Amino acid sequence: MTASSATRLDRSELSWRKSTFSNPSGNCVELAPMTDGQVAVRNSRDPEGSIIVYTRPEIDAFLRGAKSGEFDDLAR
Repeated sequence: MTASSATRLDRSELSWRKSTFSNPSGNCVELAPMTDGQVAVRNSRDPEGSIIVYTRPEIDAFLRGAKSGEFDDLAR
C-alpha cells in the first residue's frame, strides 16, 4: 500500500466507483482501477483528498477476507 498525493496521479484518468450498498448520502469508499494494474482508493466525501494505492494482491486479500466475513464485526 502506498499513499499518493493528487500531484502524483492524474485523477482525470481514473474511473471511480462505489458499492451499491453504500450510504444514500454518498459517504463511502470509492475505488478505481489504474492503468498499471493497481487500485486507487479514496473517501467519497473528499474526492480531492488523499488517495491510497493498493496492489492487486492486496485488494484480492482484502476482498477474500470481506467475503468470508472476517470484517463483519466492524459493521456493528
